[in-house]
Amino acid sequence: MKEICNLIARWMGALVLLMALLSVMMPAPFMAIDTWWINPLLGVIMFGMGLTLSPQDFRIVFSRPRDVLVGCLAQFTIMPFMAWLLTKAFSLPADLALGVILVGCCPGGTASNVITYLAKGDLALSVGMTATSTVLAPFMTPFLTWLLAGTLVDVNTLGMLQSIVYVVIAPILGGLLIQHFLPGFTKRAVAYLPAFSTLVIAFVVGIVVGHNASRLLMGGLLVIIVVMLHNLSGLALGYGIGRMLSLSHEKRAAISIEVGMQNSGLASSLATLHFAAFPMATIPGAIFSVWHNISGALVAKVYSMKAQRG
Repeated sequence: MKEICNLIARWMGALVLLMALLSVMMPAPFMAIDTWWINPLLGVIMFGMGLTLSPQDFRIVFSRPRDVLVGCLAQFTIMPFMAWLLTKAFSLPADLALGVILVGCCPGGTASNVITYLAKGDLALSVGMTATSTVLAPFMTPFLTWLLAGTLVDVNTLGMLQSIVYVVIAPILGGLLIQHFLPGFTKRAVAYLPAFSTLVIAFVVGIVVGHNASRLLMGGLLVIIVVMLHNLSGLALGYGIGRMLSLSHEKRAAISIEVGMQNSGLASSLATLHFAAFPMATIPGAIFSVWHNISGALVAKVYSMKAQRG
């Protein structure tokens, strides 16, 4: 069973891509599932993250503050700025621009930890960065969205803050509590969490893409290009900052992956909840969810080969 779970986690990109293709070709089954379910499903993923976190993951913030600070600064500067820059460079309409900016302003995605592990990067740093950026997200994501998209749409920063607390912070705290009071259950569950999270992520992608399949087919090529450039620039600039600061390859890989891979499911959720008047705003998050798992798997292979060569 564990071998099957490991296989599912390793083939995350292919599974997410398959689900996205199915939801485009046969959207009806996915459209029958209300988008309301996106938030509870994201909560389940965050709950799983809480189960896997430990005090050691937060201790890295104090034992290696420079590394975590570099990663989080890169996270909340590179991706928001590149999102804004790309929307201007490609003259995206307001709804798509909003969606790209939302993706850029979200914290690092939980899949980044799996990809960093496969890349033989600094897993402790990756987990610490994910935890830190997630804790900062209720404040940073609404503020950055207001700063970069406030001229395009009315941004309800307080409402976004509350949504992130409900969808992200509360489930993580729940997972931490279960881990503390039920360590036996947690130990058994953790082995299956990467595979379970992969399946839930794929299902969320299916729901989002299925509900927007017609819009995606009509005007998807341009936004696909923008999303790919956004992700690749995050991966490249994240690694470049690590090189500039003379960090080890393992640290560079962790920062690169953490910066380039966003919690794009959260971006789609925020677009659905707070920007219903701009239905296309959900599209960039859905595309990013598919693409960054593919690019993440590819870059993990490249980084792991480099790590092996030393």
